[in-house]
Amino acid sequence: MPPLPAPSAAPASATPRLLLPEAPALVAGIGRATILTPDGEIETLPTAALAGRLSELPPPLLVHAPATARRLGLPPFPMAFDLLELFAFILPAQLAAPTPRGLAMVLEMDPPKDDEAAAILLPEIATTLLRRLASTRHALLNRDAGMLAARLRDASDWPWAPSLLAALGQPEARPGTDALKVWRRLPEWEETAPPTPPASIPVAPLEARRRLAEILGADAETRPAQADYASAASLAFAPREAEGHPQLVLAEAGTGTGKTLGYIAPASLWAERNGAPVWVSTYTRNLQRQIDSELFRLFPDPAERRQHVVIRKGRENYLCLLNHEEAVNGAMPSRLLALSLVSRWAAATRDGDMQGGDFPGWIAELFPWGHVAGLTDRRGECIHSACPHWRRCFVEHSIRRARTARLVIANHALVMVQAALGGGDDKPALRYVFDEGHHLFDAADAAFSAEISGGEMAELRRWLLGAEGGRGRARGLRRRLEEVTGDHPALLPLMEEALRHAGSLPGPGWSSRLGEPEEHDLDAEDLPGHPAKTNPGETFLRSVILQVFARSPEADIGYDAECDLRPLNPGLAEAGAALEDALRLIETPLQALHARLTGLLEDPDAELETGDRIRLDTARRTVDRRGLRPLAAWRGMLKALSDRAPEPGNRPLHVDWLAITRREGRVIDAALHRHFLDPTQPFATVVAAPAHGLLITSATLRDSGEGDPESAWEEAEARTGANHIASPAIRAAVPSPFDYPSQTLALVVTDVARDGPQAAMAMEQLFRASGGGALGLFTAIRRLRDAHYRMAPGLEAAGLPLYAQHVDAMDNSTLVDVFRAEEDSCLLGTDALRDGVDVPGRSLRLLVFDRIPWPRPTILHRERRTHLSGGRPKSYDDAIARHRLRQAFGRLIRRADDRGVFVLLDSRAPTRLLAGLPEGVAVHRMGLAEAVRETRRFLNGDRPAD
Repeated sequence: MPPLPAPSAAPASATPRLLLPEAPALVAGIGRATILTPDGEIETLPTAALAGRLSELPPPLLVHAPATARRLGLPPFPMAFDLLELFAFILPAQLAAPTPRGLAMVLEMDPPKDDEAAAILLPEIATTLLRRLASTRHALLNRDAGMLAARLRDASDWPWAPSLLAALGQPEARPGTDALKVWRRLPEWEETAPPTPPASIPVAPLEARRRLAEILGADAETRPAQADYASAASLAFAPREAEGHPQLVLAEAGTGTGKTLGYIAPASLWAERNGAPVWVSTYTRNLQRQIDSELFRLFPDPAERRQHVVIRKGRENYLCLLNHEEAVNGAMPSRLLALSLVSRWAAATRDGDMQGGDFPGWIAELFPWGHVAGLTDRRGECIHSACPHWRRCFVEHSIRRARTARLVIANHALVMVQAALGGGDDKPALRYVFDEGHHLFDAADAAFSAEISGGEMAELRRWLLGAEGGRGRARGLRRRLEEVTGDHPALLPLMEEALRHAGSLPGPGWSSRLGEPEEHDLDAEDLPGHPAKTNPGETFLRSVILQVFARSPEADIGYDAECDLRPLNPGLAEAGAALEDALRLIETPLQALHARLTGLLEDPDAELETGDRIRLDTARRTVDRRGLRPLAAWRGMLKALSDRAPEPGNRPLHVDWLAITRREGRVIDAALHRHFLDPTQPFATVVAAPAHGLLITSATLRDSGEGDPESAWEEAEARTGANHIASPAIRAAVPSPFDYPSQTLALVVTDVARDGPQAAMAMEQLFRASGGGALGLFTAIRRLRDAHYRMAPGLEAAGLPLYAQHVDAMDNSTLVDVFRAEEDSCLLGTDALRDGVDVPGRSLRLLVFDRIPWPRPTILHRERRTHLSGGRPKSYDDAIARHRLRQAFGRLIRRADDRGVFVLLDSRAPTRLLAGLPEGVAVHRMGLAEAVRETRRFLNGDRPAD
């Protein structure tokens, strides 16, 4: 963030002093814990004896209280000295893995080797943090820290408050709320002249090489492959020769090539010369953060980097200042600490990004759900220019900075949504770099799909009517437009007409009314046309449920289920027609409202003040995005219910199906889904074709298991949409510099059953053989949880901490940070940890798949397998599985000195799938006992015998 305004005079302070709590230091394992007592004695206790011992001691000093309690099988601590709370207060907007080792690394302390050392280290970490605060107590950021600590002391009895006040030299500070009201001190953005038209000066390959050399510096190692890649990437920055014919480059760069700086070199040079930004788009937040961190080479000065590099994400990723203000004004004591830590962070953050930016993800984990998550705009409730904080808004700042930046680091989802909206908040870019290009198909599939579900319809009703008596800031359309309708009362009847019909959408408590079909006796009396008054939205959902239960083979299992849309069940068409009529009654007045707002903006006789014009334009865009667009999509889907079923074998444009969502065996939602059969078609039309140049790149663009190189490129073009773009793609491939045959070992275990406890047993033995640094990947959450339950005690007893998605009280990014910092830890995850995770060095030296990651056998996959496989449906499945295995394998080797073992616990793994691993990697099939020995031997520096 830019500097905060000058502070008022700080309160008088005494000499700072250290005041450490008389607390036992507690470090958790699975089934045991290590305690450093206030008397300096080390105790290691089993879980069974721990609760009694802790009851005899003061509240403990620890790291991550919820995760500690969960690992020990204890109830939440009623009070604890959590070092993460202290860290977040004293060093806001600084990231650290939430473990003793992670905190020590950030504070430049010697990391602990074991639990005893960690317990001894905890008081030292507290001391270091408090000394840091004492030395910076006069800094601008800490001007209100004493008043805030005093407020936390008096209102919530926060145990760290006395220590903070002592370090600040303000033991008698009076409580205050100014530090919570951070929005008052944030800078405002100012309008600037529109940017001038960009030039079309190309970047020659030799120039890209020179820029790359400048970025790397004179002392960098020579990497010919990286320079070759930069040369190829520069071809995407040549001038466009015809409308709709962008310069398109498909470039595969093997892991270790230095791909990021390879394309940053020509991209930054083009942006600098032509006066327009290049948008670099990724699939994952992790890669966004990684690219941003690498740009220090191009812009070493933080202020210059902030000027020229902007990270763009959707609004739901950023702190909403209006949400924060309303939370602060109505804060209960139980929520005060969470809001205080967020306020401290908001005053120090670079750009207000709470999802993958400089906001530590573990802050949200320390508090009950919603204390922090509710501060972002997750439900699309932004009121834009009507918001009192609009000119301080983090999102609006980033939007305006992006217009004059050189590099915008975005993500596929935002790029595609903005393009679908005709530019949205950002003007369409002329030049794109799509990193993680192998995910373009999946990203387009999500961006250009639609669904009519209970959740989506209820959200539209909430946007129209507000919270309907519930808590929250759901204002409803009437309150959102009250300033506009006050100035232009002719708009009011149109708005009221739309609101009058909003009751046809699922109302409060709709989910609890769905139930199972037999509970509601879904017969003809429940369908439209019956004299009884029904809610068209809820009636349609019950009709969907009825058909899914009648047709789906999974309907009685208790999990989610789906079925084909056609042939339609009796009553579904009637229910759809009734809902379509109801939606039309909402859409028609909204269309008139939108047209009237547009007319006011375009009226040459209207003398509108700037504020009025902004409010009218905001209202018009909001009505279009939140109301008209979903209503038009839904009505189109419902009208299609009456269409004749397509002839078998004909290639459809869309795939439609019905589905239900269940939790704990109960139906909580139902939906009609529509996806493009080939989502790269709309991607090519609305994103790629209007651009002047695109670089689509990845380490795994091609299916290396394809015997024919030309077929491999054609498959890459189909998966990225290049085959739908008028101009032919320039193809380039740069091999990895890593020596995979000598740096890796690939094994298939042949004597372990895929189901039951054997896979967990095998994974545990392999994890022990590697001494940790192991990642276990599962294709099902249920098997992951079962494996964690079975593996955790033995691994912890061996001194190897085990963490897991869907088990530990941490989000994915926090888990990866912990795994990266704790060199001998182990991690279990699903496909979210297969891609975009960068863990170099010994922290990841073993990767184990529980089974072949085949695509899920869904209706959508069935149709794509049938129509997009070129008559080879099995090859279509094989290609997906090979891509996933290759992506996972790529996590193992991130540096030239890395060594790693890849293990597949699936004796059925066909050799043709393993052909997708890097060239020269031999796959060894063997029993578990031998695999354990070979893993241990290889990671100790020996090669297995062929």
